[in-house]
Amino acid sequence: MDIQDRVTTPFNRESTADEVIAGVDLTGKRAIVTGGASGIGAETARALAAAGAEVTLAVRNVEASQRVAAEIVDRTGNTKILVAPLDLADQASIEAFTNAWQGPLHILVNNAGIMALPQLQRTPEGWEMQFAVNHLGHFALTLGLHDALAAAGEARIVAVSSSGHVQSPVVFDDIHYQNRPYDEWSAYSQSKTAIVLFAVEATRRWAADGITANAVMPGGIRTNLQRHQTGDHVDPAIREIFDNYPWRTVEQGAATSVLLAASPLLQGVGGRYFENCNEAKPAGSADVSGDEAGVAPHALDPEAAERLWQASLDMLGRR
Repeated sequence: MDIQDRVTTPFNRESTADEVIAGVDLTGKRAIVTGGASGIGAETARALAAAGAEVTLAVRNVEASQRVAAEIVDRTGNTKILVAPLDLADQASIEAFTNAWQGPLHILVNNAGIMALPQLQRTPEGWEMQFAVNHLGHFALTLGLHDALAAAGEARIVAVSSSGHVQSPVVFDDIHYQNRPYDEWSAYSQSKTAIVLFAVEATRRWAADGITANAVMPGGIRTNLQRHQTGDHVDPAIREIFDNYPWRTVEQGAATSVLLAASPLLQGVGGRYFENCNEAKPAGSADVSGDEAGVAPHALDPEAAERLWQASLDMLGRR
């Protein structure tokens, strides 16, 4: 990536969701936010609702999300806040959600995720759980919503990744840890690389349908995502990193997602990876500074993106 071709905006790591969406009118637009029951998902949903969008919280815990939806209505005055069940580890749940969706979809924020499961867990299909939830679940969801996104005329997909992607490419020879020892961080990193590759290939395949996809590193925010990084089982070195990390607020953490979802500054932009409200610099370059990690070449590799798309279709038994 040529540093001169980077997409930049007036915003930065200190910007909030409200600041990046100020002046944007989403009246008549429809959005889905996965994992909207807490953390940056809830804040992303609130900001989109405040701009006038109809927002569906796609969640595992419907009861908790109904409380979040009520809070969003109280804070924004927007009554078009819906809650629908979605378990990204359950293909039947994903199919039920997509089959129930009717009408166009303008914004899809694939926000839900899990991080660094201490022990290897598998879905009934035998898939490693982090890859299954973080990538495959959202992949199946987005495939099922393709026609709704195309019907919007101009639709945006926001795929929430992580700086952790830098640590591992997708290991195509053993994605699901059948032959290599399980490591919670390599599994997490691989899944987050897959998310970026998805944005690259989705844009390539679907731009002609008016659909663009971008990946985002929201930044470090203390949320339920880190629930497995506490306790005596955690490596002391990892615990020290988390104890001393420059955490940002939820409002700041949601800013890059909201920017990609709604700002006119990003119209027509796709297949890229953003952090701190700007397209990321190449990982390891001299220009990367502060808490930036940049984007690894393996996450933007078009051949890997196409290979992952086909591998994902094969896993789902689709053509």
